[in-house]
Amino acid sequence: MKKTFPWSRRQALTIAAALAACTLGGAHAQGPWPGTQPIKLVVPFTAGSGTDIVARLVAEKLGPALGTSVIVDNRPGAGGTLGAAIAAKAPADGYTLLVHSAGHLVNPWIYKGLSYDTLKDFTGVTPMASLPNVLVTAPSHFTDVKDLVAKAKAKPGGLNYGSAGNGSATHMNAEVFRLAAGVDAQHVPFRGTPEAMTEVMAGRVDWFFAPMVSALPLIKSGKLKALAVGTAGRSFALPDAPTTVEAGVPGSAYLFWVGLFAPAKTPQPVVERLQAEVAKIMVAPELKERLEKLGAEPFTMPSAQFNKFIADETAKAQQVVKAAAIKVD
Repeated sequence: MKKTFPWSRRQALTIAAALAACTLGGAHAQGPWPGTQPIKLVVPFTAGSGTDIVARLVAEKLGPALGTSVIVDNRPGAGGTLGAAIAAKAPADGYTLLVHSAGHLVNPWIYKGLSYDTLKDFTGVTPMASLPNVLVTAPSHFTDVKDLVAKAKAKPGGLNYGSAGNGSATHMNAEVFRLAAGVDAQHVPFRGTPEAMTEVMAGRVDWFFAPMVSALPLIKSGKLKALAVGTAGRSFALPDAPTTVEAGVPGSAYLFWVGLFAPAKTPQPVVERLQAEVAKIMVAPELKERLEKLGAEPFTMPSAQFNKFIADETAKAQQVVKAAAIKVD
């Protein structure tokens, strides 16, 4: 005899099935998330930047993990605010995400009239990697950090330093260093990291806190000289390079990270699935090894913890912006 369920149990199963269908993005017309629609990672910096490199490494593994394609869409400009605005206005369905750096938390303090709210219009999914910035110069420009500081102090305002844009993580690292060292120099913002490194190699820009992932190949080839790393501890990628603190500038440590964000109101199950998949990807031996070769380290945390981290770091960013009088020209 065929076994049947009481109506109440059948009803419960029906409701459970409906909830399951909605759980991962049922708001999208094409069915449960992620389905077959491509997922777009908006990167608000140029190709070849540290943020872009991490995004592409993750996209390569995230697509197969989710059973769909994941593409990187570079939208550089205005310190990352142009790409962030695109992601903020995208449907909160899990198909358009933002990969940004620590600079994302600086922008509300330096850009007036942003079309989005950094804290209210995004939810943090997870940080993905921490990337030490490395203080680089042309090979024959300075002997070490003390030499740089001495020459900058001897000629106030006479030296310059590059960044990947006003308020970018590379700019913030430079300002934290400059304030701690007590030097006066001219800031030269660029559209992205590659452009800044080109000018440093040519000797037209005196120094730059470049993301390790971008600078390491040029350092190894001798085209750039690494004076120090900007983090609190030394980098395994450049074990002989001191930290800026070790090099004689206390209070100059700065953490540069890259993270994944989703538009606010993205279904929580989608956020949690993304966080779980990215966390697995970042600690997988193959990707971890590739990151280490670039001087980056896996750096993940649950979404709720990441959002608390974002709020705290945004407040810290405001303090640096005020102290350094950072503004958009």
